[in-house]
Amino acid sequence: MNLSLPRIADSEWRIMKILWKRSPLSAQDIIQGLGDEVDWTDKTVKTLLNRLVNKGALGYEKDGRSYLYFPRVEESVCKRQEARSFVNRVFDGALKPMLAAFLEDGNLSSEEIRELQKILEKGER
Repeated sequence: MNLSLPRIADSEWRIMKILWKRSPLSAQDIIQGLGDEVDWTDKTVKTLLNRLVNKGALGYEKDGRSYLYFPRVEESVCKRQEARSFVNRVFDGALKPMLAAFLEDGNLSSEEIRELQKILEKGER
């Protein structure tokens, strides 16, 4: 896996999620995997694939007349980086106001709150 983590745009995340679930895949397989989720042309998907390859997020291998794409970065590592970036951008790096905002919205289930409590208790140790 690549050690330097590229910045992945929102549109590129959709492609990465497909490839993190199953890879390697051809561009056509990825287009089918997107289904009705997006209204992108084949050319748009191929442009996004090329961007991800250029960023180092994807690798590829030639398979006959097509290319098979695979992730070069781990999903969990990218998610952690994106979470840190979000907290830094929106909450100036402070976790407490972010957690408070989620709790105050009331969109967390009781089970999610219990899971967060366990995570926080584990962090205290």
